[in-house]
Amino acid sequence: MSTTKLSVNINKIATIRNARGGNIPDVLKAAIDCERYGAQGITVHPRPDERHIKYSDVRAIKPEIDVEFNIEGYPNKKFIDLILEVKPAQVTLVPDPPGALTSNAGWDTIKHAGFLKEVVGAFQKAGIRTSIFIETDASMIENAAETGTDRVELYTESYADNFSKNRGKAIAPFIQAAAVANSVGLGLNAGHDLNLENLKYFAQNIPGLLEVSIGHALISDALYYGLENTIQLYLRELRT
Repeated sequence: MSTTKLSVNINKIATIRNARGGNIPDVLKAAIDCERYGAQGITVHPRPDERHIKYSDVRAIKPEIDVEFNIEGYPNKKFIDLILEVKPAQVTLVPDPPGALTSNAGWDTIKHAGFLKEVVGAFQKAGIRTSIFIETDASMIENAAETGTDRVELYTESYADNFSKNRGKAIAPFIQAAAVANSVGLGLNAGHDLNLENLKYFAQNIPGLLEVSIGHALISDALYYGLENTIQLYLRELRT
């Protein structure tokens, strides 16, 4: 059996709710149901404009789930205060500018080394595991370790984009990045555009992959297959 955990990102459920107002679909119920259906973690990514997940959602979800709660976001003061208040199992630091549609780059851990070290230290002092969203550049991973972070999350968009063209070529930099992360003692997560077509190959070829965070594709698949069945389909892809 695979040791890679599936964390379901429920941002898109909040997007649908916010498009109409009110509380349909119910984001809290969705988080609880994802756990009930087999998800091993729940991920949310609140942004400053709260255009999908709201800060109130984050506060409501934490006491109602028993699986790992992973909160992603850019560590401005409001986000840092939220994390220290809620105390999730894991916080994933993402270098999103305020208006970003979705995460589209990893951290420059050399340029922002001092800032990241300070933020990581504050969260770890509160007993919160930290992960830094990062690309496959070896120097960025090595310098991530210098911040004191527990893990890095590999940004997998390039893998997903190139998977159908040449899967071996697409995954090669990620295998190398995993080796670097393992060599410097970092835990390894991954996410962005992973789906039912490309997930199994990724998980089978990345040594030490602890967790994948999947939202857009999984919630889109759930429109056709249903949420419970979809989560089971993704878990099946992670089994070796």
